[in-house]
Amino acid sequence: MAGADPRNTERDAILRALAPVVDGIAATFGPVCEVVLHDYRRPERSVVAVAGTVTGRTVGGAMSEIGMRMLARGDTAEHELNYVTRTGDGRLVKSSTMVLRDSTGAVFGALCVNVDVTEVDRVRGLLDALAGPTGLPALPDAPVTTFGDDIDSVVEALLDALLDAPLRGRDQTWAGLDRGRRLALFRGLDERGVFAVRRAIEQVAARLGISRASAYSYLAQSRAAASDAPAGTDDTSQGAHP
Repeated sequence: MAGADPRNTERDAILRALAPVVDGIAATFGPVCEVVLHDYRRPERSVVAVAGTVTGRTVGGAMSEIGMRMLARGDTAEHELNYVTRTGDGRLVKSSTMVLRDSTGAVFGALCVNVDVTEVDRVRGLLDALAGPTGLPALPDAPVTTFGDDIDSVVEALLDALLDAPLRGRDQTWAGLDRGRRLALFRGLDERGVFAVRRAIEQVAARLGISRASAYSYLAQSRAAASDAPAGTDDTSQGAHP
């Protein structure tokens, strides 16, 4: 097609080539496994192929919190392997997220493998109760992650974690925060990819009770402050796995 971007043509070809891999991995590991192929060029509907039902994703669904964090890191994003998280309904999920790059090294998507290890953890507990410690390494405490086809619910979960909890913990409201803490909140949201999502700025402004213009202003100030910070400094903690 005349005028087509060759990089997008290459990326589309990579995604098409990986589609059968999605089915193959899921079939190999059975019903406890889910494999999801993401196209980061469209965050609100990034899922282009899926096999398995661990997190209930469907084609055309949105990326999760970890996908948004990868998106925010851009071409510096790296694979995140063998981490454990928990779904909203309490299932324990062991996952790996492998970033996809085109021939220029640009990150444009990810292949994600999710394995439901809930029953494995229960069996471990039963064996420990019956025969004493099994010597198996304990699974780490797993943060709760929002998985869903609606990007708004993922953004809302990040807002809950980064806005409500800190304000509630300090017994403060947004109006009571000083400028530094306000900028830190916007920086935290930005580092987790929230503002790469359309209409997210409106969600943030509504939650805080400020205008959209004010939200854009705080975002610009937080980015300017981050770019002026000395290399290697980071005053914002990383979020939970998606």
